[in-house]
Amino acid sequence: MDDPRRKVPRTDAVLTDPRLAVGLTRLGHPLVKRTVMQVLDEVRRGELAADTVVDTVVERLPATATGLVAVLNATGVIVHTNLGRAPLSQAAREAVLTSAGYTDVEFDLVTGERAPRGQSTVAALAAAVPDAEAVHVTNNNAAALVLAATALAAGREIIISRGELVEIGDRFRIPDLLESTGARLREVGTTNRTHIDDYEAAINADTAFILSIHPSNFTQSGFVASVPVHQLATLSAPVVHDIGSGLLTPHPRLPDEPDAATSLKAGAALVTASGDKLLGGPQAGLVFGHTEPVNRMRRHPLARALRVDKLTLAALEATLTGPPAPVPAAIEADNTVLAERAQRIATVLRDNGVKAEAVACRSRIGGGGAPEVTLPGTAVAVDAALARPLRTTRTPVIGRVHNGRLLLDVRTVSATDDDALTDAVIAAAKATPCA
Repeated sequence: MDDPRRKVPRTDAVLTDPRLAVGLTRLGHPLVKRTVMQVLDEVRRGELAADTVVDTVVERLPATATGLVAVLNATGVIVHTNLGRAPLSQAAREAVLTSAGYTDVEFDLVTGERAPRGQSTVAALAAAVPDAEAVHVTNNNAAALVLAATALAAGREIIISRGELVEIGDRFRIPDLLESTGARLREVGTTNRTHIDDYEAAINADTAFILSIHPSNFTQSGFVASVPVHQLATLSAPVVHDIGSGLLTPHPRLPDEPDAATSLKAGAALVTASGDKLLGGPQAGLVFGHTEPVNRMRRHPLARALRVDKLTLAALEATLTGPPAPVPAAIEADNTVLAERAQRIATVLRDNGVKAEAVACRSRIGGGGAPEVTLPGTAVAVDAALARPLRTTRTPVIGRVHNGRLLLDVRTVSATDDDALTDAVIAAAKATPCA
């Protein structure tokens, strides 16, 4: 018998097939060639027929030249760290595309001279929090805190409650972060209770500032006590408040989550926050506060290493000035509307032979914000056996398994993606007979 491997086409012959011309132009030769070689290996192993090589390559070519894959977040966790935190609004996405080419990021089109970097973004940030005398942007909130400690406290002391020496993820810890700047930590209070006189007794000539950190990824209850910013502001040292999740003004659904405007009104000299959590924008560190400390941070040499690029500036400005981003929209979504969407999806799935029903569920904020808050929602419940097939479809769908069923929470799925979600479940069910 003829060895089927003799029928395997040469790599260069496949690459010259006209059907791959568009992919080569869009994705580049190396990526397409890598896909061709992977498919040819499957043919050599007898897993594919030789006459299906080109069609298989076309089918497997990615949508873009990045290894990142777009997914549908049906977990019900609005700010999902493992899925990239906040999804950008359409306005922010368009702003990123516009800024991807040459832009006037540091250029004045009227005078023809150099201009302050990202001045329209800075203006939008200042307008969003009028209580701030000055604002600044870094590449994330940890960077904002490091810059504050370096510019304001290197070689001096930062007073912090022992109950706020938190770990922020991936085993990075606030005390390690701060001490790396050359500042010294003066710990006060205990794990569960810290009082204003603990701070007052610790203030000395070497004190740079009091740091108040919102423990945004956990809660304490029971015999606990902490000192709010408005009380700390009565002491003789400036207060830096790390609010974490990036709420700029109070939100009725997040009553216990601190916000930048309220903290500044309470007397904080500086407030730091994340841009890619509750604000719903790109990854960025947001700094609000008094002019003098913000300017010291802005002009410190480390600020250059922590500055953001033009894409972030564009996305942040569009998030601040454009229509509501997906994160705040998901938080404010009406459960009646969510229930109607889930019912429609479940009905279509049943009509296509998939066991499905709309069920009540609880959604979460996620991303280290409002850990105690859950939101009433509605999910589409399907067989848990579909979890893995849905993760490996061309547009992966990520849900959560609960009580033996896979829940697809529509709160974190855009209504414009309902059809894509439905089609993915139907396709996964057909490929999984046991479901």
